[in-house]
Amino acid sequence: MVPALNHATSLPALLRDLPHRQLRSVVVVDRASTDRTSELARDAGALVLREPSGGYGAACLRALGHFSSLPRVPDLLVFIPGDRPAAAAAVPMLVAPIIERGVELVLGTESGRRKVGDKLVAGLIDTVYRHRWSSLGPVRAMRFPALVALGMSDRSAGWDIEMLVRAVKLGLSCDEVPLPGEATASGRAYGRALLHILRHATMR
Repeated sequence: MVPALNHATSLPALLRDLPHRQLRSVVVVDRASTDRTSELARDAGALVLREPSGGYGAACLRALGHFSSLPRVPDLLVFIPGDRPAAAAAVPMLVAPIIERGVELVLGTESGRRKVGDKLVAGLIDTVYRHRWSSLGPVRAMRFPALVALGMSDRSAGWDIEMLVRAVKLGLSCDEVPLPGEATASGRAYGRALLHILRHATMR
């Protein structure tokens, strides 16, 4: 599943390099792009969904709704934003712990120095939930039933943190694998991250 917002430059390489023989389908959710993102995704053979609000979490929820409506739901989903073409080659590594060991969530860890905000968020999650994530990046794979069980709701940039917090809150089995290439700078909703960490900490 590929959330994309004006990623016409990077999206073709990402879709080209995916291991298509291992995938049942490729879905691109266009987050109200103003460039050729949708056109290029269709040309590459992807199913294109549209999320007019432009929200990252809303795009992921749009895809989740689509997959949930299928006669045969997927076994697992891989999330790769449209600006992470190097991550396409890591799909086999992302899904291997799920297929081979029954892990429920696998996070792709990105190279490069982490932002101060990411370090603070990761440290807070560790303090509250006793689970240290070495990265907070958006590239990840997850068993579909486990994803549904999370009850995700964030429609903005807080989606990624909500997923990690809900996963450790529910005690899901998690793993991490390194990603090739350099990390891509992206906006992080630290206010939303703090909200999810504290809100779920008070939930029974």
